[in-house]
Amino acid sequence: MTATSGETWPDAAEWTGKIYSGGWRQSEGGTQLVNEPATGGRLAEVGVASPGDVARAGASAARAQQDWAAVAPPERAEILLRAARELRANSGAIREWLVRESGGVPAKGDYEIAAGLSQLAQAAGIASLPLGEILSPSVPGRASHAWRVPLGVVGVITPWNAPLLFAMRALAPALVLGNAVLLKPDPRTPVSGGVVVARLFEDAGLPEGLLHVLPGGPGTGEAVVADPHVAMVSFTGSAQVGRAVARAAGDRLKRVALELGGKNSIVVLDDADVDAAAAAGAMSAFGYQGQACVAAGRHLVHGGLVESYTEALIGHAKALRVGDPREGGVALGPVISERQAARVERIVDESVAAGARVLVGGRRDGLFYPPTVLDHVERTMPAFSEEIFGPVAPVIAFHTDTEAIEIANDTEYGLTAAVHSRSLPRATALAGQLRTGMVHINDVTAKDAANAPFGGMGASGNGSRIGGTANLEQFTQWRWMTMPETA
Repeated sequence: MTATSGETWPDAAEWTGKIYSGGWRQSEGGTQLVNEPATGGRLAEVGVASPGDVARAGASAARAQQDWAAVAPPERAEILLRAARELRANSGAIREWLVRESGGVPAKGDYEIAAGLSQLAQAAGIASLPLGEILSPSVPGRASHAWRVPLGVVGVITPWNAPLLFAMRALAPALVLGNAVLLKPDPRTPVSGGVVVARLFEDAGLPEGLLHVLPGGPGTGEAVVADPHVAMVSFTGSAQVGRAVARAAGDRLKRVALELGGKNSIVVLDDADVDAAAAAGAMSAFGYQGQACVAAGRHLVHGGLVESYTEALIGHAKALRVGDPREGGVALGPVISERQAARVERIVDESVAAGARVLVGGRRDGLFYPPTVLDHVERTMPAFSEEIFGPVAPVIAFHTDTEAIEIANDTEYGLTAAVHSRSLPRATALAGQLRTGMVHINDVTAKDAANAPFGGMGASGNGSRIGGTANLEQFTQWRWMTMPETA
């Protein structure tokens, strides 16, 4: 991998076959190979953290955190700003890792880098916010103060679909608020979601022991959740695994923040701009092969516009080239794995067997699944109920606003939605009745911003939010102190 400066970055000789825990070192858990989804070729070899590695990392992080919490907040913020400068300086190499390791196109890599920079800048700004308040005394003559203090050690478990972004989104605010971090990246993207992050903060001068990068599978994640030094776990991933993380954390009375899946609707009302809605629908359903929790998994379209919307959506699908994301003009790369490709295939095939109709796409070539549009989708079909995590757009007709709301809310998930209408009051009124943590008017479902409280309802999370000032609630806890007003 070559950085923008022409130098190799990060230097593979330093980290190949290793974990980052008190510097780069060999792990007890052995090593694993990292393969490129588009070609099947070998990309790298990383260390795998054993439970023993996690235990040592947790103890080291707890020791380092005590001194870090005493560092002035502006000095902590400066570390994040230096990490941002390193991210910008090495953006070319990092983008190539993102493309080759996760299968996204270069534009998706650019987005992650830009979003990572925003997360670092936003988190650095938290350092200047008030962290306490003076309370009215409950007893005359005694002062009463409350302020936020770090949690201690935070465990961050991230997925493969936006490995750099999801790492930065949690660890940047956790660090700037005085915590240490154990980061477990997904084993499919341990370089762009782990090695790269470690090198950025290492080069930025983060004191040793505050960040540990511990690649591995479920056993490593379980060890992070169970470690007695970890006070809080931030998990992004599937609802199934999220429930297991919540149970394990709950048994140990640990705080847990869950950002899980979604079955998100884009709702197109009868007065919508059909072309604009279809463009938003295509981007929401097909971007990054649909492998995003905020992707549009349902296209709810008023019956009077179904034909024109579907035709426009098909046009967008046919214009999108599928292939190796490093080739020019490719819009969709491979899905992440054979298992995921088979899942998408099953959902489509079972829905077609039950009466749905494939209007475009619907047949994969290895890990490459084309943009697919389905109609005649009914509520009994997997395409309606399951999170597909692939480039599939199920179109469902409705006839009244009330019916649209009822269909959109017919899911255990509640992450995001989009509503399209030329009437902002009408769209806003409908949006207010959707059970989602986020909703966007005349836009895509897939949106993110570093200063916004990101999160969902229902099975899309546990009510936690991340981003902006919500990070104060996420990564600190209150301390209350009273004292005599005079010595």
